Amino acid sequence: MQERIVITGMGTVNPLGLSVTESWRSAVEGNSGVAPITLFDSHAAKLNVHIAAEVKNFKPEDFMDFKESRRRDRFEQFTVASARQALEQSGLQVTEANAGRIGVIISSAIGGLQSLQEAILTNHIEGPRRVTPFLIPMLMANGGAGMTAIEFGIKGPCFSVASACASGSDGIGTALMMLRTGMIDAALTGASEATITSTGVAAFDRVGAMSRQNENYSLVPKPVDKDRDGLVMGEGAAVLVLEREADAKARGANILAELAGYGATADAYHVTAPQENGEGGAAAIRMALASARANVEEVGYINAHGTGTPLNDQAETRAIKSALGDLAYKTPISSTKSMTGHMMGATGALETIFCVQAIRDGVLPPTVHYETPDPECDLDYIPNKAREVNISLAVSNAFGFGGHNAVLAIRKYS
Repeated sequence: MQERIVITGMGTVNPLGLSVTESWRSAVEGNSGVAPITLFDSHAAKLNVHIAAEVKNFKPEDFMDFKESRRRDRFEQFTVASARQALEQSGLQVTEANAGRIGVIISSAIGGLQSLQEAILTNHIEGPRRVTPFLIPMLMANGGAGMTAIEFGIKGPCFSVASACASGSDGIGTALMMLRTGMIDAALTGASEATITSTGVAAFDRVGAMSRQNENYSLVPKPVDKDRDGLVMGEGAAVLVLEREADAKARGANILAELAGYGATADAYHVTAPQENGEGGAAAIRMALASARANVEEVGYINAHGTGTPLNDQAETRAIKSALGDLAYKTPISSTKSMTGHMMGATGALETIFCVQAIRDGVLPPTVHYETPDPECDLDYIPNKAREVNISLAVSNAFGFGGHNAVLAIRKYS
């Protein structure tokens, strides 16, 4: 019989808070992390978008050596901060004996965009001799994983998965499979992203994906609302500690939930638009449930990808209907991106944590900013207020540019 893989630690820094406890409380209360951009002057950059969901009050020296933090991109700082929290909660000790049996699969879709942008400007204005010698480790997408392994002395498999906005979920799913095959005994896994730069915002705005409600930022993004007009960019990281059940029990760990299943597919349709019928997403949901050995009747909550773009929310609604059939109309669903913004590759990892918390606390977070129903998005999207419901199985959807679909199934541990 397949041994269960369990979650024993979680950590995060994101627009709603600098810990799991703070972030979850904000999500349940329906607080928004969206505000005017402060990380750079968006008006001087002549952008159409001046709002984002930034990580607030983050001091890297609270989580790592100050001198070392200056040699790391913002996304790498987020990674180490989240990983430290997750390890501390799990109580997992890294030793010479087990270091080679612990994996670090921490993803990033983009990597150190801030460092790359600054280096290009420095090279153009001041010349190549002024470019930092730390640029390569600061910009590489695997930097968060590598820095984490170095920080904690972990010597097992270490890499990053890049599948756009599905990166975090695909990384967690990869860690799950590695644990199931016995390749490793434990894993730090999740994702980190810090793309709130003039280049990042301009690029996503140019493909028509972003909300421009700069004056009404307290009302966006609006996932599944008829008047939704795009995503709001977010940033942050989320990391989980995974272990085999027997190992976690043997060391007396507090088991938070079971990571029960993973599914991944490709639309093979369009580089930025989702398949209109949502069948790629539906197939990934079915695959995750099969991996979890679960029936559709067991699904008590779905944390939707729910970006707030017109095409995504409509296609995802169709995907859920296809995967769950008539039960789709009875299944509570929410988009927590309505509060966190879209943290690109990292959001799926944070939403996995939210699923764990929903199972443990019997509370489902809301989709805020919901005002006008859309007949094309006619499911139960938990509008505006959290809902107290006891559930045993949650599903987290993450879909990305390139047609990537990644779905995780999280089960209550007993």
